[in-house]
Amino acid sequence: MEFKTNSGIWGTMFGVPCIVADNFLKLADEAQIKVLLYLLRNSDRTVSAEDISANTGVSVQQVGDAVLFWQQVNVLSQDASFITSVAPTPIQPLIEQPAAAEIPQPKPNSQPVSNVPPKKSMISPSEISAIVTKDQNIAELFKIAESLLGTLNHAMQNSLIWMFNYLGLKKEVILILLSNCIDINKTNPSYIEKIASEWAEKEINTLEAATSELEKINNSRIFISEIKRIFELRQNPTANQQKFISQWYSAGFSIDLIHLAYEKTVEQINKVSFEYINKILMSWKENGYKTPDDVYNAESEYKKKRRNEASADGFNADKYKMFINNI
Repeated sequence: MEFKTNSGIWGTMFGVPCIVADNFLKLADEAQIKVLLYLLRNSDRTVSAEDISANTGVSVQQVGDAVLFWQQVNVLSQDASFITSVAPTPIQPLIEQPAAAEIPQPKPNSQPVSNVPPKKSMISPSEISAIVTKDQNIAELFKIAESLLGTLNHAMQNSLIWMFNYLGLKKEVILILLSNCIDINKTNPSYIEKIASEWAEKEINTLEAATSELEKINNSRIFISEIKRIFELRQNPTANQQKFISQWYSAGFSIDLIHLAYEKTVEQINKVSFEYINKILMSWKENGYKTPDDVYNAESEYKKKRRNEASADGFNADKYKMFINNI
């Protein structure tokens, strides 16, 4: 099949660097291409990320990732004060890979890193291509990640390499983490890196440990949802409220017991107060009450004890009535 272009019907045109068509049509994703075309079309004026987002349908976060991608490959200016397109500086085609010594050398993957580096350097597309070619584990990680996330953008490719090579997380652990992030609809590379860093610090680096951690996370998420339901919260808990909820979860309070503390709080002060609920729960814990039945039984015993104390003080209603009638 052959194609022929009729430029006459296009009217005014703008240029696209040849290097983009030669080297990056396959590597760049849809969002990156959209952002670049908009920047090239508006190369005579300064534009903001919001402008780009509004005119391309690409999120502001994706705009930032796309600009960073094109800066890394020298298609856009590195000046962070404004966004403007520049003539590309020649780089070697992707088929001419950089020497092995120029590729960032990974740390051994067998052990997790205890002191996680706070930031990571962005690896260029050509370096990523070389790493994928040389490292079968990275190649397999990319392949499976693409089946989960779709086409991997430059930021996500860097994140996966960073998690594997520099955090020391195993391939299967990273994939479990990705699957969970997809389930909760949080696939931003920054969020995934944050969780990955926490796992590395906790030395969560086996299939069993990762599965156990996710079970704890999911149970905690269910616990918070139940709290929102019984407290009739329309919004997510505040940071202070979340602190109380985490404390209750760690202490092992059941939802039924928290519900009872909530009801007693509303009865007493006619509003929801996490501080008041917490005082009730801590008091019950000190007394060894673990279930609503424990509380009900304790209240029943307390009332019975009060009645017995009143009788022991000498007051007897029947004797009092008899005494009054004899007068």
